Amino acid sequence: MKTAPAHATNRRTPDREPAGALDRFFEISKRGSTVGAEIRGGLVTFVTMAYIVILNPIILSGKEDVAGNALAFGAVGAATALTAGVMTIVFGLITRLPFGFAAGLGINAFLAFSVIGQVTWPEAMALVMINGAIIVLLAATGLRKLIFDAVPFQLKMAITVGIGLFIAFIGFVNSGFVTTTGSPSPPVGLGVNGSVATVPSLLFVVTLIITGILVALKIKGGMLIGLVSGTVLAVVVEAVWHIGPKTGADGEVANPGGWGLTVPALQGSPVSVPDLSLIGAVDFGFDLGRVGVVTLIMIVFTLLFTNFFDAMGTMTGLAKEAELADAKGDFPRIKSALVVEGVGAIAGGATSSSSSTVFIESGAGIGEGARTGLANVVTGLVFLAAMFLTPLTSIVPTEIAAAALIIVGAMMMAQIRHIDFADFRVLLPVFLTVTVMPLTYSIANGIGAGFVSWVLIHAFSGRAKSVSPLLWVVGAGFLIFFARGPIEALLGA
Repeated sequence: MKTAPAHATNRRTPDREPAGALDRFFEISKRGSTVGAEIRGGLVTFVTMAYIVILNPIILSGKEDVAGNALAFGAVGAATALTAGVMTIVFGLITRLPFGFAAGLGINAFLAFSVIGQVTWPEAMALVMINGAIIVLLAATGLRKLIFDAVPFQLKMAITVGIGLFIAFIGFVNSGFVTTTGSPSPPVGLGVNGSVATVPSLLFVVTLIITGILVALKIKGGMLIGLVSGTVLAVVVEAVWHIGPKTGADGEVANPGGWGLTVPALQGSPVSVPDLSLIGAVDFGFDLGRVGVVTLIMIVFTLLFTNFFDAMGTMTGLAKEAELADAKGDFPRIKSALVVEGVGAIAGGATSSSSSTVFIESGAGIGEGARTGLANVVTGLVFLAAMFLTPLTSIVPTEIAAAALIIVGAMMMAQIRHIDFADFRVLLPVFLTVTVMPLTYSIANGIGAGFVSWVLIHAFSGRAKSVSPLLWVVGAGFLIFFARGPIEALLGA
């Protein structure tokens, strides 16, 4: 990965002028990119994000709320693709940045496994919309940017590195290369019983090596070529050996050597009519006799902190990887980006697909060369088409897409070279930020650990005045965030 310059505008080739309205609008030449690179990057971003159209329904559908109602799988899938497509395009057109949008992982699980035990699905989605409205307000007033600016440079770099390790860990898990052992120690292990024993995981390794060689050789479209090659291999292997899915109809593992979320085989028609019945299925008339105001506030607080800092950290990392961030970590149209991200939460709640936010997998498209919002338009259009082409979209196995995530994780890891570890006041918060993210499967947790440790270590080692007042406030907020379970129980009692 190239060394990041002071700002992306320095990457422009001196003798290269914008070729037309499209070029001028998206600043393609100005950022040293081409239309071809943007299209390739947009396609790669979609390929690495496409799993959300399958995974989000798996997480959200079939879970009964307090009223005994559940969301339909097909309706959630269609709503997920629609929201991802619209928000990705809107973000690309407004901010001109190559950051794809889709239902955020973590928030969807929080809704499915915690929130609906206390409220109905329509009420849960109304809370997501309230969370989004607060984020929009904070961004529009400039408070969200002030908090962003208060974050020390070292922590911003640590966030980038942590996200790199996080998405690499996601890739290893999705590929089956890293699996849970079911034991307290060690909690995870290599493949099946310590070896790469399944065909899908082997194809992940092959795709990773092919893609890595192509990227190392700086082949244009290397990431996309690697993903397509891996998918073709997977389709051929499935056609010959009929490996089948890992899980049965009841969601339990019935075939340990099978494919994860998607089986690389076309069955029946590749076209289906989307079910958009969940659009507008929200309810702001909360039953306060069933759920207290304190509980509702704590739910919104949790949603807000997760959404707020996940997105901030992701944007920081992606902007740095795309060489669009300056020395302070700022990037073009940052205020608009933060506002639109809040709108994504509102849109996700309105469609019952969970909060739509910036996706770290966008780094795969950036690694392929995407530098502008044109890549987002490409990604968004394919997501909209995916509403009608769900069988075709699901042909790319998560094991194959996982290879791109490992490549991107390696690229983002390179940012650690900008951090001076000579001062332990810096070393420990950076270390906690980088390690807590993948180990707890949460960007927000990693950022919180870094913020809290930075404030406390500086305060009690004679550097209290160097800490921004806003960082003190955010650190205190994260302490509440980490202790929200006992606090909620105490207030409820």
